[in-house]
Parts: sequence; structure tokens; C-alpha cells
Amino acid sequence: MLDRCLGPRRARQIQRVLRQGTVTFLCLFLTVVVLRGTVGAGKFGTPEQDFNDIRERFYTHNRRVEPHRVLKEATPETNQNDADQAGQSNNYAEFDISKILKDEPETEDEKRNPNQPYSLGPKISNWDEQRSDWLKKNPGFPNFVGPNKPRVLLVTGSSPKPCENPVGDHYLLKSIKNKIDYCRLHGIEVFYNFALLDAEMAGFWAKLPLIRKLLLSHPEVEFLWWMDSDAMFTDMAFEVPWERYKDHNFVMHGWNEMVYDDKNWIGLNTGSFLLRNCQWSLDMLDVWAPMGPKGKIRDEAGKVLTRELKGRPVFEADDQSAMVYILAKGRDTWGEKVYLENGYYLHGYWGILVDRYEEMIENHHPGLGDHRWPLVTHFVGCKPCGKFGDYPVERCLKQMDRAYNFGDNQVLQMYGFEHKSLGSRRVKRVRNESSNPLEVKDKLGLLHPAFKAIRQSSSS
Repeated sequence: MLDRCLGPRRARQIQRVLRQGTVTFLCLFLTVVVLRGTVGAGKFGTPEQDFNDIRERFYTHNRRVEPHRVLKEATPETNQNDADQAGQSNNYAEFDISKILKDEPETEDEKRNPNQPYSLGPKISNWDEQRSDWLKKNPGFPNFVGPNKPRVLLVTGSSPKPCENPVGDHYLLKSIKNKIDYCRLHGIEVFYNFALLDAEMAGFWAKLPLIRKLLLSHPEVEFLWWMDSDAMFTDMAFEVPWERYKDHNFVMHGWNEMVYDDKNWIGLNTGSFLLRNCQWSLDMLDVWAPMGPKGKIRDEAGKVLTRELKGRPVFEADDQSAMVYILAKGRDTWGEKVYLENGYYLHGYWGILVDRYEEMIENHHPGLGDHRWPLVTHFVGCKPCGKFGDYPVERCLKQMDRAYNFGDNQVLQMYGFEHKSLGSRRVKRVRNESSNPLEVKDKLGLLHPAFKAIRQSSSS
């Protein structure tokens, strides 16, 4: 039509103008829409910013939706309904742990004949020969791992049940972590025990059946080191003077005059001791154990110990009092092979140590092991896993934290950190990082010459 009215050329020009106008109108319309949305959102940005905004919105949406979707799939609504119908709850805080901690009743064949004397196991009389033959046949398991350095197994443990208070298990975890750190630095193996191997030897005495089993099961071990769960290493650099005990089989912290002369029930401590893997030790365990079975035997033995030992209160027989009694009564039999150590703190009573930690840091250094920097701090009487202790709970837990941090600082400092204070869980950086960390480590000597000696002896 336009061709006939205006001519072909004029018609093409008008059509071109109409198309351009249409495109221009569409562009103007889209621009208005975009500007309106951007202004409404309070944003004006570059294309890059707009892209980032879109991407952020997309991923934020996914992040918000994904956990809900995953939880929805993992926890269908029927789970909680089924739990409610069964009288159960998904809330750990409301759960009564005693429901699943029911022990099976003792069977007839497990009950000991009360008319027979208690025994830790079959009598063994030639253990030294058996062990010597085993070591010859198994040269890959030397009982000495270096010059004057015996193979040592540190043994500790706790009850198979959770602690009777809400924080006790946390402090048990700190205690075993502390022991693992020391053993890792000194090339000592660790055995942590949960099992009560003999129900009659519960409490103080649970360690004896365990120790005997470990001695017989690990002939490659020269010394077994027992440590109570409430004892912590507070000198990570101190190396036990093993050469000093080459002629002895049993090493405890104590004093000869208090045990042999005064017969004082606290003349030694059995919370941390060293026991050589030999026939003599098996014989000692056989003599030590008969006072331990709970019930009438333990009660009657407690009366004898209270009567015979100085200062002992009236309570059932405990392993420490029994050892004082055995040594005081049988010094000629046992005394020659027992070393009562007081040159360093194989056991250090916490009450006389914990308030002096800052003074020790100010005036001394790790590696001394004695009153200047104790090897072990033992929280006797605190009973952090029980309901009641012999000392105020707040003081015990506060000082256990300080003792742990005191020892932990010596480990953290190897990596350039330490606790902000002995009462703080938080740490701070104590040296800058280096592009040559091994050179820095060598210059520090692992913080103290004692650590360097440990490393050299381990590598050799």
C-alpha cells in the first residue's frame, strides 16, 4: 500500500524509522524498569557489583535452604514422633545414663569361694627365665631402647562409668592428655584402662590385677609406671634417673625413716610408682593383694593397718597403708629392692605446690623435678570424678586447671604459644613465626637443654 502511495523508496524509509522507533521504545522501557528496581533497593552499582550482588543472593539463598533440606532429610518428622511414642527423647541433657549402664549380674562360676585365699592368678615362679627366653626369641622388642634407657609403659585409668559429677570427665580428659604429652616427649608407651578386671578389687586396689596382667603380657617392657588419674606431670623436661635404680625393682616417693622407723601410713605414696618387670615384682603383688578384696577381708585388714600404723584413720584397707605395713614388717625380705625416692617429686602433694607455680616460673626452669619445678603434682583428696572430696570443690578444680596449664605451657611453647595466665584456657603467641622454623627450633633447643637431650636419646 505504501509502495503505491509514496513510492518504493519512500516506503522503505518509513518502515526503517518505525522499526528503529520500536527498538528505541523497548530499550527505554527496560531501562525504566531496571532503574526503578535498583532505586527501590537503594543500590546503584557497576556491572561487576551487580553480578556480585546476584551471586551473593544466590549463594545466600542456597546456604539458607541447604541445611534445612539436609536436616529435613536426615531427621524426618516421624523420628521424633516415634521417640515420643516410645517415651524417649532426643535431648542428651534429659537422658538418664543409668538406663544403658546396667551391668550383667554375677554368675555362679564368677563368684569366688570365700573359704579360699584371694589370688591375682596362677602362681608363677620362673618369670625371669620365661621373660629372658622370650626376649632372645624376639630381638625386635628390646627391653632397653637406648643407653640406660629402659622400655617403659605408663599405665593409668578410670572407672568404666561416667563421673558422678558434670565436670569430672572433662578433668579426666585433661589428665590423660597431660600424660600423653609427657610420654610422647620421653619415648614412653601409654596404656589407659577402663575395664574393672576383678570386681572384688575395686577402688584403691583395682590397679593390682591390671599391673600383673600387663607385666605378663608385655615381657618387652622393663619398667611399668603407674600413675593415678588425679596426678599430672608438671615438669615436661625432667627425665627419670633410670640408672639410679639399676639394682632396685620398686620405686616410690617416700622416706625410709617414716616407713621403717615410724611406720607412718603416709611415709610413702602409691599414686605414682615404678615397678620392674621381674619375678620379684610378681611375688610382691602376691603378698600385696590379699588385703584388697572388698567386704569383710578389706574391713578387717583396715583395722589391722589402723592399729599398726602411725596416724592412720579408721577405714577399710587401702593399697598405700598395706605397702607401708608390708615394708615395715618385712624390711629384710623386701627392703633391699625398694627405693624410696625423695630427691625429686615422683609424687608431689598439690597443697604445697600449686600456689608457688608463679614463683617457680620466675626463679627456676623445667628439668629440675623437685620442689623448684615438680615432676608430678598429685591432687590427693580432690576426687574430681566423685560426688564428694576432702577439699572444697572450687579450690580443687581451680588448682587442677592451673597445674594442667603449668605443664601445658611447656608443650605449647615449643609451638610459639602459652596460656595467657595459669588460670586461663586462652593462649597467646610468645614468638613470631619464621620462614626457617627448624633453625629456630634448634636454636631454642626445644626451649630447654633437657628437651634437646631427650630428642637426641630418642633418635639414637
